[in-house]
Amino acid sequence: MGKLPDDLLKTVEELEKRIGYTYRNKQYAINALVHSSYSNEHQNFAAKSNERLEFLGDAILNFVLSLMLYNNQAGFTEGEMSKLRALIVCEASLNECAKAIGLGDLIMLGRGEEANGGRTRPSILSDALEAVIGSIFLDSGIDEAEGFIMHIFGDIYQKAISGMLFMDYKTALQEELQKSGDVIIQYKLIESSGPDHSKTFKMAVYANGKAIGSGIGKSKKDAEQMAAKAALEEMGKIS
Repeated sequence: MGKLPDDLLKTVEELEKRIGYTYRNKQYAINALVHSSYSNEHQNFAAKSNERLEFLGDAILNFVLSLMLYNNQAGFTEGEMSKLRALIVCEASLNECAKAIGLGDLIMLGRGEEANGGRTRPSILSDALEAVIGSIFLDSGIDEAEGFIMHIFGDIYQKAISGMLFMDYKTALQEELQKSGDVIIQYKLIESSGPDHSKTFKMAVYANGKAIGSGIGKSKKDAEQMAAKAALEEMGKIS
């Protein structure tokens, strides 16, 4: 890519300020922010989509959190550590961390994805955060990547081990709907898209046959949780 144009350099500088890390190679930072919709529309853009960095970042995140749980939670069984790790790295957690640093403002999106609210889509935000982790690892190695993960996931990690992490939206929705009697609740797959390693799913939740919410996730279970959350928000039960 060579020397970055001023607009891209400003984007990198803003990312560095928000994540508390300065890149040696600014190209890694740009690569982490390029969504596939942008690279598809800009075939000549030097940086490709962040999907490969996301793949790498996901593996690093799981490794670092596994190490943290192994070293710090000596009384936890393998099964307990696996459940905690899954809770910490789920899309909802990643989305919260990405929103906390305003990552959506910096992602490079195609026109269609931009128009469809891609900057606030949990799957895009969580993928971009994993790509940032991957970019830091490539730029400086595992110690810097671990430091970033421990910083940005610190609160979520503590909430997870203390049993205070995210609400189970599906259970909350079921309890809310059934206050007035029996209600048949169903979750249906609307669509799935993307390559196998970063496929996204869209699920809708129905109450007595009526659609009351939909959500997108990196797995069907995540998408169901997001659909239930959307329904609860529509009902005014959460904000």
